[in-house]
Amino acid sequence: MDDKTTQLMMRSGLNLIQQALSIYDSDLRLTVSNRRFQEMFTLPDRLVAPGAPFDETIRHLAQNGEYGDVGDLDAFVQSKIDQALDFEAHYVERQRANGCWISIEGSPLRQGGWVTVYTDITDIKQSEALLRSHSAKLSGQLLRRSEQLTQTNRELAATISALEEAKHQLTESEARTRMTTEMTPAHIAHVDRDEVYTYSNRRLREVISNRPIDIVGLTAKQALGAEAYVKIKPHLDRSFDGDPSVFEFDMDGGARRVRVAFTPDMGPEGRVIGAYVLSMDITAEAQARAVIMQTRKRELAAQLASGLAHDFSNLLTIILGLQGQIERLPNLPAAALDIITTTKAAALRGGDLLDRLSNISDRRNLAISAVEIDTLFETVRALTAATLPKGITLDLTITGMTKPILLDHGFLQDALINMILNARDAIVIKGEIFITARNRGDTWLEIQVDDTGSGFTTEALDCALDPFFTTKKGDGSGLGLTMIYDFAQLSGGRVRIENTAKGARVTLQLPLNFAGDEFEPGLILLVEDIPEIRDAVRNMLRDIGHTVLEADNVTEALKIALVPGITHVLSDIMLEDGITGVEMIAQMQQNGLQTPVTMMTGLPKSDPNRQAAEARFNILTKPFSQAQLSATLKAAIP
Repeated sequence: MDDKTTQLMMRSGLNLIQQALSIYDSDLRLTVSNRRFQEMFTLPDRLVAPGAPFDETIRHLAQNGEYGDVGDLDAFVQSKIDQALDFEAHYVERQRANGCWISIEGSPLRQGGWVTVYTDITDIKQSEALLRSHSAKLSGQLLRRSEQLTQTNRELAATISALEEAKHQLTESEARTRMTTEMTPAHIAHVDRDEVYTYSNRRLREVISNRPIDIVGLTAKQALGAEAYVKIKPHLDRSFDGDPSVFEFDMDGGARRVRVAFTPDMGPEGRVIGAYVLSMDITAEAQARAVIMQTRKRELAAQLASGLAHDFSNLLTIILGLQGQIERLPNLPAAALDIITTTKAAALRGGDLLDRLSNISDRRNLAISAVEIDTLFETVRALTAATLPKGITLDLTITGMTKPILLDHGFLQDALINMILNARDAIVIKGEIFITARNRGDTWLEIQVDDTGSGFTTEALDCALDPFFTTKKGDGSGLGLTMIYDFAQLSGGRVRIENTAKGARVTLQLPLNFAGDEFEPGLILLVEDIPEIRDAVRNMLRDIGHTVLEADNVTEALKIALVPGITHVLSDIMLEDGITGVEMIAQMQQNGLQTPVTMMTGLPKSDPNRQAAEARFNILTKPFSQAQLSATLKAAIP
């Protein structure tokens, strides 16, 4: 049955009622009325249509003499509106201007508005008058008493009707309250002074496992069990002493965290007669708090490290420069070259770790440079050789990688080391790790890591890429594969994990972008106030093939910048002249400088000076290798 049919049937039923009826909503608009309402007060159709304004109906009745002489019409209408807005249940009888008598019974509605029933009691009033005029033998007192009883009966009937409606509303309200508490994801209850439950919303089992659902009539110890009761008992006693409390405790060997709130139930004389209980499972919240706490610790570590990162970055830059100079010495034995290569790789690795530590609370950004995969693989081999037991061999194979590839060198190096260490941990005593790099058409660089270990568990296949998931218990952070996944996502690539017949396999696919040809060497203005770093960077630039003009202060740099033919400016962000490299470049540009600019720094990404530089120029993070310097300068050429 549709709504329209239902409304028609309801209206037909109301029209059969002999009394007039009207219902107005909280906005003083007519919602429902019957035909008798229109006939009794001779109302036009527009005032009995749904939505008809209450004030216009009152104004119409007053103008047609329904209320007799009302004096100020506007004031009379406003008084009726005010009464309606402050509506209270009532019963009154009044004589109309046409001589007829009506009773008016009004009741407010819980959702706003009110319903009014109008009854024509003219016959009753006439009978009372006739009885008075023809019953002279009856005492006036008896007549008055009879009239009072008749009116009282009518008022009593109206009061009973109002009470029945109030009872109905209270019953519905109680039902809604119970439904609300049943739907609330928490245990809501009440216990009396004897610790007996007098109310419960049947949610205890969702807070404490394996407990009864219906606990009304049970004691707290019976309902909660011995383990939980011992933990809540002191707080329950406090609530009986009038002291509310909120506390948390662990259940099921620490697998579940519960929060409980006790509120004293005060009796009419101020005596505590029981306690209200609110308890909920906050295991997920506790886990989230732990993660937030860990994040705050990481942020604190970043704050402590950021002040040291700049100085250590400078030291590592010097070490790289000195190793480069030693490497160019003639007649070095092969063992010495291997040591130099490993030392340089370790210094670069230290720079990456400093960068990660100083920016540990931030999402890492890619630092794209031209990377030779074979050189990277040899570096990874050198860095991981000492970590692999004698029974585990590492095989590195490269197919089709004839040119340098544009990607984040440090990120990829970290990813490879993480995958090798994971594979090592999965192998028991003896086994093999295979790493293969190949190009998949012209689209992907694919790096595949296979091992002969135990493989991924079913749970690990589903969750290994999630943050903090680890199968190493207390020995793992759960961030290794997550870092690899982040690297792939940032690069526009993807990661796949699977098991093979021999063990586990992790496949990392990255967009394949080969680096272009080298640009022509130019004239570089180098601005660095630390002599050792300036010497190291100067030597790198010259080895690349550039000509170098250098300055150790801003005043000198501003003068050199006027020399014709400068193709690039390479400057540290923090200088000793009291101004930053960014401010110095701004002065140079005011003097006509139009060449590309690259800023060197060991500052963390959160530092305002670095952020100001990154907004305008290419950034080269210290320490850096000669290859990274060359790639950065090349990338700055428009």
